[in-house]
Amino acid sequence: MTRAPFIVIEGLDRSGKTTQTSLLQARLEREGISTKLMKFPDRTTTIGQMIDSYLKSTSELDDHVIHLLFSANRWEMASTIETLLNEGTTIICDRYAFSGIAFSASKVTTTTTTPSSSSSTDATTVPKLPFEWCRAPDVGLPAPDLVLFLDISPEQARLRGGYGEERYEKEEMQARVRQAFKRLGDETRTSSPTGVAASGKQWLVVDAGRERDEVSAEMWSHVELLVKGTLTSPIGKLWNDKIL
Repeated sequence: MTRAPFIVIEGLDRSGKTTQTSLLQARLEREGISTKLMKFPDRTTTIGQMIDSYLKSTSELDDHVIHLLFSANRWEMASTIETLLNEGTTIICDRYAFSGIAFSASKVTTTTTTPSSSSSTDATTVPKLPFEWCRAPDVGLPAPDLVLFLDISPEQARLRGGYGEERYEKEEMQARVRQAFKRLGDETRTSSPTGVAASGKQWLVVDAGRERDEVSAEMWSHVELLVKGTLTSPIGKLWNDKIL
């Protein structure tokens, strides 16, 4: 039994994900490959509308609550993802569980202390949500066959249009998110130059600071062999090794 591949596009805000995801979808369709584009959060569902309101800063939610809503929004589509893949439809996904972890684990509380021997104050930051707590709700979701991480510095991203319109688009936050993505990528990859992980999955970093067509061409070079090949392995599950 063969199936289609599941491809996820991740990256910082304003890294060009939406543009590149749309270009990739159009290229696949020109190649005659049945394709479905998904975006997370899916703001069309009831849960997605709550997330949309939060991201636009028109409502406030506890950090634990919004993280679980993001995860629930992905679980809403889990069975659909598996069905489409098994029916032969390639899925291109704009953000997935990796974003959920990276952004939630990057929220911090800042505390200030004044040493007794000094008149100045020291500031320290403490994560609001532990990394593994952020991962836990997504354990068991369908695992992508390929993750393309569009990497751009927060400084470059800030220069792009629309930056700062949503809650998380702050340079300090984006810098922490970038480090969290790096941790997730390091976990996924092996030392293999092709980026093939032990599970057969791939996490590949793409320099998103270049011209649009250069980025698009590199992404296609990674995707082409996967979508034109034959997948017979069952759909994987994210982080099943984390289940106790």
